[in-house]
Amino acid sequence: MRAGPLRHRCSVQSQQSVPDGYGGYSDGWTELRKVWAEITMPTGRTAVVAQQITRVVTAEIRVRPAADLVVGMRIVRGADRYLVEAALPDNENSMLRLLCSLVDAQEA
Repeated sequence: MRAGPLRHRCSVQSQQSVPDGYGGYSDGWTELRKVWAEITMPTGRTAVVAQQITRVVTAEIRVRPAADLVVGMRIVRGADRYLVEAALPDNENSMLRLLCSLVDAQEA
């Protein structure tokens, strides 16, 4: 049996305020659910941001259509964290393309 294109098990996360244990709240990422996804080969380039050279890595992640997958969420697979920049359904509404950028661990 061959694995299909949706062979990567990923976690969908949303940024929410979580209790910090001291009566306050801090922003954190909470897992909403798991999805099967196809992650295409990421592309990379360098860009000048605030007079510093930074790396920009982008990827396309394909999942089954879901109304709750929106811009600003995060897709996590292993140590890689992808921030969803755009969610584009195809013409038949059979697949959802998520255009993402790789997020550094410090930003996560």
